[in-house]
Amino acid sequence: MKTRILFVLIIAMLYSSVGAQELPEGQLTIRPMLQKLGEKLLNGKTGSIVAINPANGEILCLATNTPHGSDVRQAIAKPMAPGSTFKTAQALTLLSEGIITPETTVECADGITDGNIKVGCHKHKTPLALKEALALSCNTWFLMTFASMINDDFMYESKEEAVTTWRSYMQSMGLGGPMHIDIKGEQGGLLAGVDYLNRRYKDGWDGKTIWWAGMGQGDVTCTPLQLCNLAATIANRGWYFVPHIHKDTKNKRYLTKRQTKVKKEAYAPVIDGMHLAVEKGTATSVKASYPICGKTGTVENTGKDHSVFIAFAPKDEPKIAVSVYVEHGGFGADLAAPMAGLIIEEYLKGELSTTSEAKAKRISRITIP
Repeated sequence: MKTRILFVLIIAMLYSSVGAQELPEGQLTIRPMLQKLGEKLLNGKTGSIVAINPANGEILCLATNTPHGSDVRQAIAKPMAPGSTFKTAQALTLLSEGIITPETTVECADGITDGNIKVGCHKHKTPLALKEALALSCNTWFLMTFASMINDDFMYESKEEAVTTWRSYMQSMGLGGPMHIDIKGEQGGLLAGVDYLNRRYKDGWDGKTIWWAGMGQGDVTCTPLQLCNLAATIANRGWYFVPHIHKDTKNKRYLTKRQTKVKKEAYAPVIDGMHLAVEKGTATSVKASYPICGKTGTVENTGKDHSVFIAFAPKDEPKIAVSVYVEHGGFGADLAAPMAGLIIEEYLKGELSTTSEAKAKRISRITIP
């Protein structure tokens, strides 16, 4: 009875916040207990937790919270900088275009300096190849390799062609514009294109002007829903279904498999890097008995940083993809990663362990003004 009541409340929340389209037979793809856990974890915080079944695009969890209560627009209509979670999409693009190989190394001395610009990076061993750069989230590695793509006048006739090529890969992964999910009010995000860059940088631009996008800052924004779908495309090694919340839909839009532009062989090293992030890198807080692949993100902004995390599990037989975005939550490993770990555990195991229940309780008590 309690589960049924919760399910009805979820439906009411979705309708009141965005006006969902007509619901066939009154059924949603949302898993009530997963939704309940997500809302519990977000208590006292502003943010969202999105979970998708990679196999069919069904939205399993769409938990949100704001100072005014739940609002699904927090997940589907509030584009924000993705931070280092975006490095996964960058790596896939750079590998596909042949700008890098999995063995490409970059030196990092606590960051990179170019003229008056200093971009910091936390301490780690150097140089790093791709897998370690993802696992340890090296800013220098992704800034320099992204800039090298935009400035490559051998592969591309101009920087405009390079940016357009980069953007086409990102769009194929469901980033940029709306994906046209079956909930009203969805918005897209920002992927810097030639026209945008020419308007913003009237004195000219090149790879270093926009290199912040290489680490998910600057001229790029995504919704939490898009980040979850990005994790699903990686879990599936190059395809996805448009996320949807209506169960047993007959709409072909949600039953058509979408292929990314990324080369199939690019996925293995990126997935290995995401797995290493959980095993020995920035996301060890979600390490479990089953293999999880994840990527932390720490989004710089005015005030305390935003905490972001994307993941999928299990590694080779993915059943769930997750994104967590907590505004002013600190490092990606501080809040977003452990919250995602709990969502994954609840879904794969059917319940939380005693230790995880205690962790969920502690997180639910954290309040972020």
